[in-house]
Amino acid sequence: MDFTPTEEQAAARDLAARIFGDLSTHERLAAAGTGSDAELWKALCAAGLVTAVTDIGLLGLVLLLEEQGRTTAQVPFAASCVYGLLAVAAHGSPEQRERLLPGIGDGTVVVSGAISAPGAVRAGSQGQLSGIVPVVPWLREATHVLVADDRRWLWLVRTAEATCEPVELTAPWSAGRLTLDGTPGERLGGTAGEENSGGTAGEEISGGAYDDVLATYDDVLATARTAFAGLQAGVCAGSLARAVEHTNTREQFGRPLAAKQGVQLRAADAYMDTEAIRVTAYEAAWRRDEGLPYATHALTAAWWASEAGHRVVHAGQHLHGGTGADLEHPVHRHFLWGRQLDAYLGCGSEVLQELGELIVRGEGEA
Repeated sequence: MDFTPTEEQAAARDLAARIFGDLSTHERLAAAGTGSDAELWKALCAAGLVTAVTDIGLLGLVLLLEEQGRTTAQVPFAASCVYGLLAVAAHGSPEQRERLLPGIGDGTVVVSGAISAPGAVRAGSQGQLSGIVPVVPWLREATHVLVADDRRWLWLVRTAEATCEPVELTAPWSAGRLTLDGTPGERLGGTAGEENSGGTAGEEISGGAYDDVLATYDDVLATARTAFAGLQAGVCAGSLARAVEHTNTREQFGRPLAAKQGVQLRAADAYMDTEAIRVTAYEAAWRRDEGLPYATHALTAAWWASEAGHRVVHAGQHLHGGTGADLEHPVHRHFLWGRQLDAYLGCGSEVLQELGELIVRGEGEA
């Protein structure tokens, strides 16, 4: 394994860091509320950072999402890259790639994802989708949403043809409730003549074809877990950086708080947790880019991001003392993002159970 970024990955990461650092300021974040920062999103797309993901791979995307997480930038970067760019590039039909990828790259097409609870949606014989997904992050910004039905087929749905109602989350993401009532869907990977055909029940599809359906679903889900774990690594790194700055400048009895052993130990534990999230996300992303099995590695990254991420953002807030209780302080955004990503990835015990079941079934990788 070699996680050293390529020249292209390093250049994209450095460019992302500059754009996020310049535009994702505390004042702009406060002004954005729960909405996306349109100017920042436009700048990222104009710089070619979304389009670049097709070349720099999932590991490159993880590097970019770390930079987003450091500033908790209010843009649907992770969602549109995972559920849009990478999903369509890897599993879309040639016609879908030609039609959708340019718009995703320039930001005129934004894709969110509703694939983690496939039992909530059912598809009819002609691809009409029905069901309710209670929470879809960044849905209010999306032009399309990638939906999994109860057979784990993946469908692209235009949000203009569905009912999208705002919901509030722990973190200030522009989330929504998705209601589908006979809504037309376009099957991911479907050809021009069959893209709206739902087919028959999963068990009636030929074995090889249904295996491909499941493999597509599993790949998109594992990609999402890896990418959002990378985003959590950045959130934790940003929280810890703020805590280090605060404890080095804040004095108590004539000495900086950072001189206290208890503070040092708490910060050191948070640093080790952050590195564990980062390295497991890197490994899962690297394996996908290399064409290696990576489902268990993605679950491992998700577990660390959930369990350790929870600890790190709590530590970051606690190390700020009374200042950390200020809801307007920048560190509080890291706390909210960390808790939201913990919930979005699935609590640690749930992820660990799924990982164990995968290994018991003999589907774990070497």
